[in-house]
Amino acid sequence: MTVTTIATILLVSSFVLMMLLRFPIAITIAGSTLLTVIYLDIPWVVVGQRMIKGLDSYSLLAIPFFILAGQIMSEGGLATRLINLAQLFVGAVRGGLGLVTCVACMFFGNISGSAAADASSVGSVLIPAMKKRGYDPEFTVGLTSAAAIQGVVMPPSHNMILYSLAAGGVSVSALFMAGVIPCLVLLVVLMITAYLIARKRNYPKGDPIPVKEIPRIVKEGFLSMMTGVIILGGIFSGWFTATEAGAIACLYAFILTFFVYKDVPLSHSVVILKKTFRTICMVLFLIAASDAFGWVLAYLKIPAMVTDLFLGFTDNPYTILFMINILLLILGAPMDMAPLILIMTPILYPVVTSLGMDPVHFGIVMILNLGIGLLTPPVGTVLFVGCAIGKVSVGKASRALMPFLLAMIAVLFLITYVPEISLWLPQMMAVK
Repeated sequence: MTVTTIATILLVSSFVLMMLLRFPIAITIAGSTLLTVIYLDIPWVVVGQRMIKGLDSYSLLAIPFFILAGQIMSEGGLATRLINLAQLFVGAVRGGLGLVTCVACMFFGNISGSAAADASSVGSVLIPAMKKRGYDPEFTVGLTSAAAIQGVVMPPSHNMILYSLAAGGVSVSALFMAGVIPCLVLLVVLMITAYLIARKRNYPKGDPIPVKEIPRIVKEGFLSMMTGVIILGGIFSGWFTATEAGAIACLYAFILTFFVYKDVPLSHSVVILKKTFRTICMVLFLIAASDAFGWVLAYLKIPAMVTDLFLGFTDNPYTILFMINILLLILGAPMDMAPLILIMTPILYPVVTSLGMDPVHFGIVMILNLGIGLLTPPVGTVLFVGCAIGKVSVGKASRALMPFLLAMIAVLFLITYVPEISLWLPQMMAVK
């Protein structure tokens, strides 16, 4: 065997072994990279240089801002206000609380950009409320977990920023715009699925909201939604970039939470900053390690090998995209979303670009695909959050999740094969 072949085997086997031994994913990526570099007799300093280079990006500044804005808003009573706003629109129909869950998760995802935060914030309010009204516990967990995935597709998703970095600088603003319509399609499909199940099981209608409460609910909901409006509106208008939008969103979230709503005392900002810094450190280390890992992949010409493998199997773009989606759905079960974006993008990007696929379109497909992976064990981060809140076993929740999972996979393939769903808005707005 050649040196390149042995190095490739070492890279893959050491990565898999450390994963099986339950090393943290960032350590796994960095460790397998270092072992391969040592075998190839490349100076160790190259790994450090690549890790530093991976963090040398202006777009990367947006991630801390969005994480901080989401954390500030999550600590207050934002979820309850958005739930009340959602109930004005869909709460009065059969299975209304289920539909409210879908809409509220979309609203909150437009602010947090995180599926796990979506599930925990909205789920902690609506899962107990649905159970109290007679909804099956496993249904409440399955629905909430599925609806929370809107948070990774609806801007400002920091996973889109990770994809932009891994893909070599795809426009973050264009990715944000491209995620809006696919998220709305996903919202409609999940609501239809929830409504059909609610009618079949005769779940109750939601309680009507007193007329005198409507102005207050609209006002508070509008103020809460303004975070997302600032982000998207600023990018739409060209007033500021995604990074600048994140900074302004942080300032708005700070003022709204501490001085308008006054849900938490100002002293609690220290706790919020600690949580934010902890998350940011994990994300940045993961990005740095993944950049070095990607450099080794390119050095070993693994992306070119994968491209040749796919194109050698078939030259039909529809078949190749189908195979890529199946591959990502399988990988999404044992691995978390962020590392998969950073690892698989450099490998699959040459494949899809050789087919003529728009990088922005592929980004949305990959993010939704790996978002679905957050619902599938053994990792299934979002599903586990829902199970913990609803006190339902993973097995029962997984069975209740199945209709929503199939609906989401149908949306995934619809978005894959109809690129206009993702590309129409950024092209219309001429976002670059």
